[in-house]
Amino acid sequence: MPEIPESDPFAEHRRLLFATAYRMLGTVTDAEDVLQDAWLKWNDADRAAVRHPKSYLVRTVTNLSLNRLTSARATRETYVGPWLPEPLLTTPDSAEDAELADTVSTAMLVVLETLTPVERAVFLLREVFGYSHAEIADTLDRPQATIRQIAHRARDHVQSRRPRFDTDTAERARVTERFMAACAGGDLNALMDLLAPEVTCWSDGGGVVTAARRPLHGPDHVARWILGVLAKPESAGIVLELAHINGEVGALARIGEAPVAAFTYDLVDGRIENLRFQVNPGKLKGLSMETSALDW
Repeated sequence: MPEIPESDPFAEHRRLLFATAYRMLGTVTDAEDVLQDAWLKWNDADRAAVRHPKSYLVRTVTNLSLNRLTSARATRETYVGPWLPEPLLTTPDSAEDAELADTVSTAMLVVLETLTPVERAVFLLREVFGYSHAEIADTLDRPQATIRQIAHRARDHVQSRRPRFDTDTAERARVTERFMAACAGGDLNALMDLLAPEVTCWSDGGGVVTAARRPLHGPDHVARWILGVLAKPESAGIVLELAHINGEVGALARIGEAPVAAFTYDLVDGRIENLRFQVNPGKLKGLSMETSALDW
């Protein structure tokens, strides 16, 4: 994408546009592609005819994301192993607003995957970005009554599937430090002590690198698998560090300067209940640099 003057409305609203596309698609790469396409449309638009540039740009990004998400769903049906969102490094202060951080947490993005593309768009525009039903109807070119029905259905769907977990940043930091120490030391008992009895672990390798093809259940199974992966020759040199990933404290694995994995989890009563392990090399772009691109 060419350098855009700061005075251009696209530059002014770029953070919001990226936030919209990322929450719609769950990947940094696709979100950036959508912004590229949106810029081309905006660059070719008759600016004099656009009364509200922000609304025009959000509508453009939303519809481009809808098109991409609809085609991506077919691809994800044949994905090798569990599909997880693409993690994104965020600034530490983003975790201080628990409600907003929740809207981009890995857990929430996983729940959003269970919505239809249109339900996802309506939910995000209404519940996250605060658009009215009338504005959403205009954006998606659908009757307002239909948008109300979709919004109600999507909200109920998300509420019924949204996991409940502790969001205290200091507690998450303490648990993450203990998790990393147990992993680095190969301490099976210490790692098992951190895992809830009903813990489940999902790992996304995309068929490219070592990952479990199915979810793992139970502290013993999960802990032994994690330590087994870290003991493999290809894991030599891995260093774990605390990081703010998708608005929450998690663990980032590096070999040298290159990120190779992200651990995100749900913390319930001081223990890890849902552990998500992203190692697909094609989905680590958002871990390469810290960003505050999400418009909180």
